[in-house]
Amino acid sequence: MADSLLFNPRTYDPAHFDPETRRLLRATVDWFEDRGKRRLIEDYRSRAWLADFLAFAAKERLFATFLTPSSAGELDDQRWDTARIAALNEIFGFYGLDYWYAWQVTILGLGPVWQSDNAAARARAAQLLSQGEVFAFGLSEKTHGADIYSTDMLLTPDAEGGFRATGSKYYIGNGNAAGLVSVFGRRTDIEGPDGYVFFAADSRHPAYRLVKNVVDSSKYVSEFCLDDYPVGPDDVLHTGRAAFDAALNTVNVGKFNLCTASIGICEHAMYEAVSHAHQRILYGRPVTAFPHVRRELADAYVRLVGMKLFSDRAVDYFRSASPEDRRYLLFNPMTKMKVTTEGEKVIDLMWDVIAAKGFEKDTYFAQAAVEIRGLPKLEGTVHVNLALILKFMRNHLLNPAEFAAVPTRLDAADDTFLFEQGPARGLGSVRFHDWRPAYDAYAGVPNVARFREQADALCEFVATAAPDEEQSRDLDLLLAVGQLFALVVHGQLILEQARLTDLDEDVLDELFAVLVRDFSAFAVELHGKDSATADQQRWALGAVRRPVVDEARSGRVWQRVEALSGAYEMAP
Repeated sequence: MADSLLFNPRTYDPAHFDPETRRLLRATVDWFEDRGKRRLIEDYRSRAWLADFLAFAAKERLFATFLTPSSAGELDDQRWDTARIAALNEIFGFYGLDYWYAWQVTILGLGPVWQSDNAAARARAAQLLSQGEVFAFGLSEKTHGADIYSTDMLLTPDAEGGFRATGSKYYIGNGNAAGLVSVFGRRTDIEGPDGYVFFAADSRHPAYRLVKNVVDSSKYVSEFCLDDYPVGPDDVLHTGRAAFDAALNTVNVGKFNLCTASIGICEHAMYEAVSHAHQRILYGRPVTAFPHVRRELADAYVRLVGMKLFSDRAVDYFRSASPEDRRYLLFNPMTKMKVTTEGEKVIDLMWDVIAAKGFEKDTYFAQAAVEIRGLPKLEGTVHVNLALILKFMRNHLLNPAEFAAVPTRLDAADDTFLFEQGPARGLGSVRFHDWRPAYDAYAGVPNVARFREQADALCEFVATAAPDEEQSRDLDLLLAVGQLFALVVHGQLILEQARLTDLDEDVLDELFAVLVRDFSAFAVELHGKDSATADQQRWALGAVRRPVVDEARSGRVWQRVEALSGAYEMAP
C-alpha cells in the first residue's frame, strides 16, 4: 500500500481541488512520466534549455491558469491560489529543479506587475501568460547583489515623459527568454527612496543585451544589460517607496515556493534511496537490517513528513492573511529557511546510507544531492531569514493575541492580499495566537511533551537571559538563538496540521524525538558561543533533553519506511 504522506505519481489524485486544477496537476505528472527517467536525466546532464517543457505548459495554459489573478484573467479557472501553486511546486521539484526554477522566476517577475495599478502592464502580462511566455525578476546586480538601496540601474528622464534606462542586472532567471522582465532601478534626477522605479522590459528589445548564463545549468540565470532602453509610461510599474515595497513583497510571495520544491526533491530521492538500500545485500543481509541504517532512513522519513506538515499548514496562514493578520510574515521565512535546511538534512541522511550510489549518473539522486543545496541559498540566505525570524520571537513566545481559528484553505479562491501587502515594515508589532494549545493537544505523546519542556525553557530564556544590547550586535550568537526559536515554531505548525489530518501518533512521536535532539544540539552550540554569558551557558545546558525511547514505536515507523522500497520508480 502506498504511503499516503508522500507524493507518489503512481497513485496521485489531487481530488481535493476543482476539476481543472486536478486535470492540470495530473497532466503535468503524466507529461514527465511519459518522457521517462532517461530523458529527464539526459536533459539535466546536457544543460538543455526547457523548450519542450515550456511548450507543454503553453499548450495546457498551465502558467496562465495558475498565475493569473481572476481580476486580470478571462477564464473561470484563472486565479492566484497558493494551495495549488504549492502542489505544482512539489511536482516540479520531484522531477527536477530546472523546471521549478523557470516557473519560480516567472512568479517573481509577475509580483511587481500584479501589485501595480498600471492597467496596460497588467493586461500585457495576462496576454503574455496566455501565449505561454515566461517572466523574469530584474532585482539583483553583480556588484550589489540584492542590496536594492544601491542599485546602479539608472533611469534618465527623456523629452517624451518617460525614461532611458541604462545598467546591468545579474543572476536573473529566464533572462534569456522572458516576454516581460520586471526591472528595479532609480532615477538620476531624484535622490533617496522617492527615486526608485520598477519598470517592465522585454528581453527581445534591441536595447536589451543578453550577456551570458552565469551558471552551468539548464536554468538560464542570466546577466543582461540595458543600453539606453526606452521606458514609456505604460512600462512603469511602481515609483518611489512603492517600488521598494513591491520588491520586498514580491520576495515574500516567491520565497514560499522553495519549501515545497525541496519536499518534491526529497520525496523522489527517498524512493530511490530506500529501494536501493533495502534491495542491496551486504554480509548476507539487506543493508536496511543494520541499526544505524534504519535510524538514518527513519530520521529522514520523519523529517520529510515534518517538512510537509509545516508547509501545508503555512499555506493556510498565507491564504488567510490580511492587514490585521500578518502572521504569515513569520511562517513565510520559516518555510524558506527551516524547511529547505531540513531538506538538506534529509538528503544527507539518505546519502550516508546509499553512499556511492548517490553519484551514479542514471539516478535522480545525483541531481537531487546537488540541487537541494540551492534552495536554502535562494531568495535570501539562511542567515538573512533567521535574522528576520528573530524580529518576531518575543511577541510570539510571550505576548499572544486572540485570533479566530484558521481553517484548512483548499477553497478555489484568489489570494488577493498577497498583491496588497502594503508597506514592508512594522514587523516587530506583528502579533500571534498562543502557540501552547497546539502542544497541549498532544501532551500525551511522550516526545511532544519532552519538547514542550524545551519550548517552555526558551520562554524563560527570552524573559530572563535574553541577549543584552551589546550581544544584540553579535549576529553569530543571535543566529543560535534563532535556531532554537525556529524549532518551536516548526513544531507548532506541525502539531496544528497533525491535528487537522489525524496524523499517526507513532510518526509524530518519532518526529519529535528528532526535534528534541535538534533543540539539544542548538542549545549546546549556544553554550559554546564566545559571547554567551554564564547565565546563558547554564540555561543552555539545562535545556538539553534526551528523547523518550520506545523500540516498539520506532519499529512501527520503520515498517512505513521499509514499505517505500519498490513503491515508485520512474519509467525508463
